[in-house]
Amino acid sequence: MALSIINIHVNVTGTSTRFFNVLAADLAVTDGTTVNATDFLNDSGNAATTFPVVTNGYYNFYINGVLQEGDSYTISTTSLTFNGVTANIKAGTPLVVEAVEVTTET
Repeated sequence: MALSIINIHVNVTGTSTRFFNVLAADLAVTDGTTVNATDFLNDSGNAATTFPVVTNGYYNFYINGVLQEGDSYTISTTSLTFNGVTANIKAGTPLVVEAVEVTTET
C-alpha cells in the first residue's frame, strides 16, 4: 500500500470578552451565592446587561487575579453562581469573568 499524505488546513480563531467587578462590600459566599451580570462592567467600562452565551468555548473566572477551578462556579447569561464554595471575599477585591468563544474554518 502506497503512503499518501493528507493536508488538513484548519483556521482557529477566538474572541475574548471580559467583565470586571470590584466588590463595593464584603461578599459572604456559600453554595449557590450569585453575583448578577449587571454588577459587572464590560471591556469598554460600560455596565454589563448580560454575560454572553458561549457555545464553542469556555468561561474563566478570576478572584483577585487568581484563576478559579472550573467546578467552583457556573455562569449563565444573568449571573455567576458559586458552587460548593464557602468564603468571605473582602470589599475591594476584583472579580473578572472572561468568556472565550472559539470558531474553526476548514
